[in-house]
Amino acid sequence: MSDRFDLAIVGGGPGGYVAAIRAGQLGLKTACIESTHLGGICLNWGCIPTKALLKNAEVYDHLKHPESWGLKLGEVSLDWPAVIKRSRDVADRLSKGVGFLLKKNNVEYIPARGTLSAPDTIEAMAADGTKRTVKAAKVILATGGRARKLPNVEFDGETILTSREAMVLPSVPKSMLIIGAGAIGVEFAYMYQVFGAEITLVEMLPNLVPVEDTEVSQELEKVWRKRGIKMHTSSKVKSLTRKKNGVEAVIETPNGEIKVEAEKALVAIGVQGNIENLGLEKLGVKTDRSFIVVDKRYQTNVPGVLAIGDVIGPPLLAHVASAEGVAAVTWIAGKEHPGIDYGKIPGCTYCQPQVASIGLTERACKEKGIEVKIGRFPFRASGKSLAIGETDGFVKVIFDAKYGGMLGAHIIGSEATEMIAEAGLGLGLETTHHEILDTIHAHPTLAEAFQEATGQAYGEALAI
Repeated sequence: MSDRFDLAIVGGGPGGYVAAIRAGQLGLKTACIESTHLGGICLNWGCIPTKALLKNAEVYDHLKHPESWGLKLGEVSLDWPAVIKRSRDVADRLSKGVGFLLKKNNVEYIPARGTLSAPDTIEAMAADGTKRTVKAAKVILATGGRARKLPNVEFDGETILTSREAMVLPSVPKSMLIIGAGAIGVEFAYMYQVFGAEITLVEMLPNLVPVEDTEVSQELEKVWRKRGIKMHTSSKVKSLTRKKNGVEAVIETPNGEIKVEAEKALVAIGVQGNIENLGLEKLGVKTDRSFIVVDKRYQTNVPGVLAIGDVIGPPLLAHVASAEGVAAVTWIAGKEHPGIDYGKIPGCTYCQPQVASIGLTERACKEKGIEVKIGRFPFRASGKSLAIGETDGFVKVIFDAKYGGMLGAHIIGSEATEMIAEAGLGLGLETTHHEILDTIHAHPTLAEAFQEATGQAYGEALAI
């Protein structure tokens, strides 16, 4: 095997392996260096296995109330080890699939930890201690990120957890304190609440899923109050202490300090980049806090060294990392690429009801001084929603009042993460409300709600 490549990629997650595959397709001699499992955190410990767990939770939740479906069942019990095994099996199967795709596209996979010793040189150290020097005309760093910890509080993996430990707990805890109500926090809150844990959520900002449209956040809070999930927004964890049987937290809330005890604590307050032990200091690669600084073409300040994905900072999404990887290698191959419009990135949260969005929120439009028309359609008015028993939530669509162009779409409902693709395509094509209204939507479908919300904005709704 040759140690000289056109491109070497350090990191085999959704940024790195996708970039490697595309590079192979473009005819670049490529190596992908990954020290653990191909697929990165997303495939092995994030996106994929958590969605498997969440589906288990959704099915279990339905089975606990069979009478609402006209069914009679015996006692439904939880086989937690089998739930975890299914999640891990899904992740393992996909990881092996990534290896096949790399081989199919003539990418050499090097199972080692990569460290830069020069802009065109990577020292690859395998788990058994063997070392290999890899030379490449271009290097892409795609080393991802990891959970950010609370100040003065260390993760122990047993009581104070990251999402990685939370998805393979030996049993369902009786209670869990979740600090941070972004996507990770609310997904685990939903899952463990369904499986029987008493959940307390703490969020510093005024609402759950605070990056979402405020109406969406408020709808999720309304639904979850009925479920019995405890929520403290505009609140801060002042201290988190391990106790004999779990943790104790002192929380500053708008109504004063409270104490919360729980068997487990999950810290989901954000992500920091994996920039350590890459040789960045030696080469003088510029970083900002825990992220690598890059330009619009993902080039660092060191010629020939690029970076993509979570290691360069928000938006911290797998599909963004993949898109950045494709763009970067396309430019490296000397071909045209339009670049990424970061204002048109879909965001998805897979709790129930699901949350998905793209484009501007209503409050962002107000901050920008944009006059808008807004349409809403509740799923309780949808025939398909009633038929499948999923009537929580709504679709909200925002249009420019002057030109009629779509500015944003926000969905909360059982299949929101699937439905958002239509809005993404519309936003990408700069669609107008006329085009959405003139597009025939199949009936009965949840997707009709997108058309109906658009109609409601312009006085043309037919189902509400």
